[in-house]
Amino acid sequence: MPVKKVGWRDLAKGVRYMVPPLLDIQRSNLLRLAGLRPSSKQSIGKVIQYWASRTPHNIALRFEDQQWTYAQFNAWANRLAACWREQGVGAGDTVAIMMENRPEALACVAATVKLGAIAAMLNHNQSGEVLEHSIQLVKPRLLVVSAECAAALATTRFTPTPSAPNSSSPASSIGYLWHGGDQGQPAPPGWLDLHEHSSRQSQANPPSTCRVRAEQPCFSIFTSGTTGLPKASVMTHYRWLAAMAGMGGLALGIRRKEVFYCCLPLYHNNALTVAWGSVLSMGATLALDRKFSASQFWERVRHYDATALCYIGELLRYLLNVPPSHMDRQHRIRLITGNGLRPEIWEPFEQRFGIHRIYEFYGASESNIGFINLFGVAQTAGFTPLPFAIVEFDNDTETPRRNRDGFMQRIPKGGVGLLISEVTPRRPFDGYTDPAAGEKKLLRDVFKKGDCWFDSGDLVRDQGLRHIQFVDRVGDTFRWKGENVAAGEVEGAMAQHPDIDHGVVYGVSIPGCDGRAGMAAITLSQGVALNGWGLAQHLSRVLPAYAVPLFLRIRDHQETTGTFKYRKVALKKQGIAPDQVAEPVYVLLDNQRGYQPLTPQLYRQIQQGEIRL
Repeated sequence: MPVKKVGWRDLAKGVRYMVPPLLDIQRSNLLRLAGLRPSSKQSIGKVIQYWASRTPHNIALRFEDQQWTYAQFNAWANRLAACWREQGVGAGDTVAIMMENRPEALACVAATVKLGAIAAMLNHNQSGEVLEHSIQLVKPRLLVVSAECAAALATTRFTPTPSAPNSSSPASSIGYLWHGGDQGQPAPPGWLDLHEHSSRQSQANPPSTCRVRAEQPCFSIFTSGTTGLPKASVMTHYRWLAAMAGMGGLALGIRRKEVFYCCLPLYHNNALTVAWGSVLSMGATLALDRKFSASQFWERVRHYDATALCYIGELLRYLLNVPPSHMDRQHRIRLITGNGLRPEIWEPFEQRFGIHRIYEFYGASESNIGFINLFGVAQTAGFTPLPFAIVEFDNDTETPRRNRDGFMQRIPKGGVGLLISEVTPRRPFDGYTDPAAGEKKLLRDVFKKGDCWFDSGDLVRDQGLRHIQFVDRVGDTFRWKGENVAAGEVEGAMAQHPDIDHGVVYGVSIPGCDGRAGMAAITLSQGVALNGWGLAQHLSRVLPAYAVPLFLRIRDHQETTGTFKYRKVALKKQGIAPDQVAEPVYVLLDNQRGYQPLTPQLYRQIQQGEIRL
């Protein structure tokens, strides 16, 4: 596919995208954006209270066959906030929330931010060491868990100790609140029942909401880093409000009667910031679903009578893989927004489902910059007015290049390089809960002495006129099935298996698939033969499904650099191709069968798309 470049004619065509919002000026969002300052007393809680006061009877949230007005949702959040306050939660404290998508999860988030506290959105796919690490990062005052996540939590040391608490236990200083799930399971010993405890509380707005400043943290969003374990990125009210007003209110032109469908997990910023923020920009309705289902997707959209939705690129590919139906265009979706829509499926998706307003964007939980396809140009992550640069990158060392004077060099238009964004008082880098991890994301003395830039960790193409196209992740983190996979996390899981001496994990490109599939080059312990079934079962127990490597490469030894780092660049380039890899390669097509040899026939079927991974 030819490289997409953006010219003035493309922007002129964007009038069709820009006109609807401009004809229906969102004055409140313009004022919010213009007056937004880190030190101002503006917050998410204030926005919720504003709509509860101004449009109390408008529907704020729909879930399956239930719905809540803004007045009802605000009162619910207030009762939960009073419950939190009774448990000692105040400004700056953390409430960790571990639930699948359900209305209670969003109400818990709203309650937390109303107090100036921080909602840590735990990934309910995690368990064991990884989940325990995530909880330790944020040091919660409260842990709110729904019954469907109890088994995962039980694999950690974070369980209540109701009798004779041990002060050295990480769980001893935490309050535990229990939601019974769909079946209303009773609270176990040591847990407070969330519904019972909150139902007795006042539904009045907490006074603390008026004291929350925009610069204060509101969420901790977990992201995979090159260290192999999750990092907790900090989202402030300031950045969230800027996204709400700038993206939902102005770029998308969200309307009061919009029904915004979201089936992405609430621990993702696409759901918590993009979808919910867009809804709150104009007091519209969020239609929250439990999870994504390709076969039921459009039926669910019709059930909610949705007019907008949020995606990740892989989700749209799944929808295209479903056999065509006469119902494909039987919906009221007028716009979609998300990230990761690959250029090769952009037009096929647009034509098949009749959706022509695609607001692809680029951003990250920890990033201080965002791009959005404001002008409706196909195959682009969009435009930004904020300061950024795309600099030359060394793929062998996986570091940005510097010239003889020690400064970085911008790439020419059409080139691919590392995306960096300038850190300023108006565009701060909020970092992670671990300051040392945050410092690693900063580049200093980039173009001049004393400047500071954020390292996105992404390779992008400069399309011209301040537009970019996402190309790939750098380092040890790669995306698969819409999730970031940290190679170090997978390597750690492999190291726990007694048959493996060394394991090197990386992502490889597969035709017809977004992101990169996981591949592990492993060295077996001396005298041990590969047990493909046993290894597959082990990895499936300790890793999320999307992180389990699909390919294995058996090696006698691993090559390292002079500083004892594994050489992954060559492994990534060779991938799974038989003419590139002289060593045995295995593939995981069926968990129950385990890893099986990648025969020439299987390789051909994967390359031609006959076998879908």
